Amino acid sequence: MSAALRLRSTLRAARLRVVLASALVALPPVVALVVVLARMGASGAAAMLGIAGLAVAAVFIVLRARPIGVRWLAGRLDATRPDMEDSAALLFAHRSDISALQRLQRERLRRRVADAPMPDLRPDWPRRRIALSCGLSLLAIALAVLWPQAVDGDGMRAAPTARHSAGAPQLQRWKLQIQPPAYTGLEAYEAEALDAQAPAGSQLVWTLRFDPQPAAAALRFHDGSALALEQGEGGWSASHRLDASTLYRIVPEGAPAESAPPLQRLDAIADEPPRVRVVAPAQSLSTMSAGQRRWTLEFEATDDYGVAADARLHITLAKGTGENITFAESSRSVRGSGPATRRRFEVTLDPIGLGIAQGEDLVARLEVRDNRAPRPQFARSPSLILRWPAPPPPDVDGLDALAREVLPAYFRSQRQIIIDAEALLEERPALEPERFLARSDALGVDQRVLRLRYGQFMGEEAEDGPAPPPVDDAAPPPTTLPIDDFGQAPTAPAEQGGESGPDRARTRVLDLHDHDHEDGLQPRETAAFGSMDGVLEEYAHLHDLPGAATLLSPRTRETLRRALGEMWQSELALRQGDPARALPFAYRALQFIQQVREADRIYLARTGSQLPPIDESRRLGGDRDGIGRRPLPPSNSPAQDDELVQAWRALAGDPGAGALDVDALEHWLGRNQGRLDDPLELVAALDAVRNDPGCQPCRSRLRAGIWTVLARPAARPALRSPEEGDAGGRYLEALQEEER
Repeated sequence: MSAALRLRSTLRAARLRVVLASALVALPPVVALVVVLARMGASGAAAMLGIAGLAVAAVFIVLRARPIGVRWLAGRLDATRPDMEDSAALLFAHRSDISALQRLQRERLRRRVADAPMPDLRPDWPRRRIALSCGLSLLAIALAVLWPQAVDGDGMRAAPTARHSAGAPQLQRWKLQIQPPAYTGLEAYEAEALDAQAPAGSQLVWTLRFDPQPAAAALRFHDGSALALEQGEGGWSASHRLDASTLYRIVPEGAPAESAPPLQRLDAIADEPPRVRVVAPAQSLSTMSAGQRRWTLEFEATDDYGVAADARLHITLAKGTGENITFAESSRSVRGSGPATRRRFEVTLDPIGLGIAQGEDLVARLEVRDNRAPRPQFARSPSLILRWPAPPPPDVDGLDALAREVLPAYFRSQRQIIIDAEALLEERPALEPERFLARSDALGVDQRVLRLRYGQFMGEEAEDGPAPPPVDDAAPPPTTLPIDDFGQAPTAPAEQGGESGPDRARTRVLDLHDHDHEDGLQPRETAAFGSMDGVLEEYAHLHDLPGAATLLSPRTRETLRRALGEMWQSELALRQGDPARALPFAYRALQFIQQVREADRIYLARTGSQLPPIDESRRLGGDRDGIGRRPLPPSNSPAQDDELVQAWRALAGDPGAGALDVDALEHWLGRNQGRLDDPLELVAALDAVRNDPGCQPCRSRLRAGIWTVLARPAARPALRSPEEGDAGGRYLEALQEEER
């Protein structure tokens, strides 16, 4: 075996000896501590302290094994082998760090290590420390195993000892069984203390034994209610449904009032509602591609006790645009997979099969419920949207600007005319011919009004008849807008014998000759009778609205012109009492209108805001003219409660506060339960102080609870009054005297 292998093997054996010896010293106390705590019933504390003890033992072992290295081995070789000639360190030195003579000596040492057998260089076992550690640990484990348990053969636990009067009934043994609700899936178990936590709705059963036996006993809760205990063969028992957290104490009859037992706490763990998370798709808004037939959705639902295997997927199809959007809703059942507390729901939808069209949205959301009985809790996932984009508007490619709509939203009322016409056809068998004709004529009037509103954007004339020539002394023109969408113009009988239908109120369409040719909105002054401007305006057909028509592209104007032609045919058929013949024209007009709505945009260049220049002449000049005095805002700190302040001072030992008024503080707690994060903690602390006023830990606990309720003062500086006789006031007076 070479010298290097022998040295490495010797070093490894020495390190292993040190690690084993350190483990035999450090690990037995940790094992003993875990066994003792587990035997006492504190399994949670045993696990935590066991992990911490293992960490400490690992650190101890590492620190003990760290010194075992090449330096330690060189020292041990020099001490045990004279043939090393106190030069064993050369065996581990780097070739570049030693001289030629030292390299010659290292070769001689390597031959000696390879030829002669290696002595046992491992450290001795620390027998005394190992024996002491293992012996004490085994003794502690034996005592914990052989010590009589706190639970007897009937499962009753020993009650904690408490001072009591001679002859008074005292609790000796107890057992608290907890049966969680069936929907939780938890098995019944026994509480390890009279303080317990259980799911809301659990059934609690107490079994108690007293010595001596009282005539009666009860459980008294902190809200004043009581639950009587019934005596049986196994002891005194009572049952209670835990719906909310509460405090209680066990009160046997005959116990002295001055030494009431402490309050025990029962915490009701509320059932959390289920939570739904979207797994796929990653974004809430997805864009549908042309021909897409699959939309895969994946959800994950979690709950503390379990999610129902069946869920409902609600699907909403949004059709139309603007205020004329219609919704078609449907739902389907989805089956989940995986464990009850974490289920996965996967579903694949066919957008085309669901009826989506271009420019429409498909919205899906999942609704799940948990297993709580009898009233399960529901939760919904965020909405997922699949959007089939509308075709891009024409003539807008390459424009880096801000789009702004020009045409008003009443263009979409063409859809309402179609809906009314279809409804009229469905009601035709139940209507008299005259009634049907009147309603069809009324729809024709609506179609005409809408066509005239379109016509103003194409420069068409109004159909109300020619206006009289303007004169200088004529009445001023009306101030209403050409399009009376807000009821500015009075209603008038319709013309041509059909505009005033019995089912609708008609709004007079103003003469488009009254518009302003400058902006298309406000009327202008009419030219005098006989003037050239008046003649041109009246007879030259200058009716194009430059404020509207010039904003539309030629392609959009052509589309709008085709819509007007279809609307005229629809109006003709409706006025003749034939809605069925008018519907195809109305549908084609609606299609052209939608194309116009997608293209009726103007593009305004983005510009920054122009702020007024800053007046540099007043900067750093100290001139306060025109600047009002700004006093500090009033304090927003809430008023302190007198009961809390007095109790805080009394618990702090303030001589001026007097004794603690427990009744006043208890009344304050009864009125302000909603202000406290944990009112039961403060009630228990107050009860402990009431039973033992001299208990300093109890008073400190109550004082700490009051501190969390005291209102915090607002963080603001206090104003200093000049009238006060302090140094600041004298300084201000001196300044005022110097100014004089």
